[in-house]
This record gives sequence, C-alpha cells and structure tokens, in this order.
Amino acid sequence: MEFKRTVYLDNAATTALDERVLEAMLPFLRSTYGNPSSVHKHGREVRVAIEKARKTVANILLVSPGEICFTSGGTEADNMAISGALETFGLKQIISSPLEHHAVLHTAEKCSKRMGIPLKLLEVDSQGNLNMDQLSTFLQQTPHSLVSLMHGNNEIGNISDLEKIGELCRSHGAFFHSDTVQTMGHYAHNLNTLPVDAVVGAAHKFHGPKGVGFLFIRKDKKIRPFLHGGTQERNMRGGTENVYGIIGLAKALELAYQEMEAHETHIKEIKRYFKNVLVKRLPGVIFNGLSGNLESSLYTVLNVSFPPSEANQGMLLFNLDLGGISVSGGSACSSGATLGSHVLQALGSDPNRESVRFSFSRFTTKEEVDYTLAKVLELYA
Repeated sequence: MEFKRTVYLDNAATTALDERVLEAMLPFLRSTYGNPSSVHKHGREVRVAIEKARKTVANILLVSPGEICFTSGGTEADNMAISGALETFGLKQIISSPLEHHAVLHTAEKCSKRMGIPLKLLEVDSQGNLNMDQLSTFLQQTPHSLVSLMHGNNEIGNISDLEKIGELCRSHGAFFHSDTVQTMGHYAHNLNTLPVDAVVGAAHKFHGPKGVGFLFIRKDKKIRPFLHGGTQERNMRGGTENVYGIIGLAKALELAYQEMEAHETHIKEIKRYFKNVLVKRLPGVIFNGLSGNLESSLYTVLNVSFPPSEANQGMLLFNLDLGGISVSGGSACSSGATLGSHVLQALGSDPNRESVRFSFSRFTTKEEVDYTLAKVLELYA
C-alpha cells in the first residue's frame, strides 16, 4: 500500500512536541498529581516542581522567579500585560502597530473603548518597517503611554529593535510591552538588561505543550491580578495551575537555549536553500516584509508572494494541502476566515498574488523542503 507523504511547514503556528519534554511531563500526568495549593505531601511535591520550573525559566532569562507568571499561553499573557498595565498605572494612551497579533490589537481596541483613551497605530512602509519618528512624536505628545510592539512578526518575520524602542519608552516614562512569542526559545533574551517592562512566551512555539505560557513583568512594574478567585501565581492569576504544562514549558525552554546555536544554523540553511530555489526556478516570486532577508527577519519564517496565476488564485493553500503539505496563508490564528491577512493588507500587498507563509523548525528536513518545492513548481508550471 502506498502512503501519502505529509510535510509540516507551519511551525510559526505550532511546533512538534519534543519527546524529552513529554518525558518530563509524564510523571505529573501519572503519579505526581496533587493540587499545588494543598498543604499535604502530595500538594507540596507539585508546588516544589512548579517553583523549580519557575526558577528554571527565570534563570534562563536572567530575572528573578517572582517576575515570572505562568498563563494559559501567549494570548492570555498579552491580555494580562496590556489590561493590567493600563488599569494599574492609569496610562493615558496606547501606541501599537497594525502588524500586531490580534491578541494585542483586539485587546488594545477593547481597552481603548472601555477606558476612553486613544489608540494610535504607527505607520508602516511596504516592507513592514515601523515609523520610529512617529513613535517618538506620539511619546512626546503623551509621555505616560502604553507601548505594545512585537519582537518578531508571526507572518512576515520582521524583527523590531527592542533596545531602541525600550530606551525611547523609558526616556518618556512609558510602559513597554512586547509580544515575544515568535522569538522566545529561538533568540537569547537577557531581560535583566533589556529595557522592556513585559514580555510573553508560549511553550508550543518552541517544542513544548499547547495551552501554557508565561508573562514576565518587571518587579518595579507589578500589575493588578488578571484572574480572580485564588491566590495562585503569587496572587497574580487565580486558578489551579496547568502543572504538567508548566513542567513541559520549562523543559522545552531549557532545551531550546542549550541547543539554540545548532538549531539556528540548521534552520537558516533550510530557509536559504528554499528561498534560492524559488528565486532561481520561479520568475516573479517575491517575499513579503523582510522575510526574504536572512539577517533582518526571523530565521524560521519565509512569507512568499507568488506571481498571479489563474489556476492557483484562491486555491494554492488547498492544492498544497491536497499534496500533503501544511502551510499557512498568513497568521494561522486566522485560518478559515474570509478576511485576508491584516498584516499583508497593512503592507499594501497585491491581492492578486497568492501569499504563503512557510515556517521551519529544527525537525524540518531537506527532503521535505525538496518535496514542497517540487509541488510548488508543479502547480506553477
């Protein structure tokens, strides 16, 4: 019997669970099952494990354990940081960009309406570069602001200069939050020196389990609790902790940092090869944002804008899926929606060109890439 080949190139949406992470989690699914808020032996064992995981994450990021709050993922962490900072510090304005993940944009919009404060979105050029002069102007006009700008864009791979943005925010007394979901576990973050007040992580983006993440909040910027009903997470988030998820997150982040250099080298080679073959074999192909620039974009993401084709118009993702290839047409969180990518719309991308985000991981092989390239070239033959 002939089995259909399958290729997974949607790692910016989620990554495969590392077997070593699963092994670390299994005891907390099988035998170490106490409620960490219970004072008996079973509960204390789990509490110790959670705090050990918190210390692991804190040590990796060079911060104190008290600055790490575990959440259900990046979306909750973004919501918590934005809502909490606005309510705690009485900030007068929200500054963001049209390229942010909806976890940030929709939260900012809701808070703006509820609190009656302005939301200003920075201008971006056709490659997704932020207008930094405009950010400076907005901060000069209203210094006591919340600034929320992502580190690595999940669709087009652009990387923001957190050092530059952070220094600008500090000079104007602004609270700086950055969605670092796409870079956490792929780039080293020294949060001890980085001028940012809040960053987030989601375990499933770096080969950990889904449904668990964390929020880093600098100790001198502590915000009000987000979920009420318990004293968990140092009174920051009520509710019984996702114990095995937290254990998995810490193990996955630990492995990511230990093997980061080798993974980056491997994935960059895959991305470079993929891009070079497309440029050589498919006239008219271009790359959205800065994703085609290996030095100025996430090494995990390549967003390809294909030349107009009547045969593939509106059907490219479907045809690739039929070929056993899993990719995304933009943000995976919007898959199935009738509206196109808000990021590509902000860049003014040509709607007549099909765009596909190919995203790679340390498990991606050259054989999988060759199969995908052959299928793409076949569709555009």
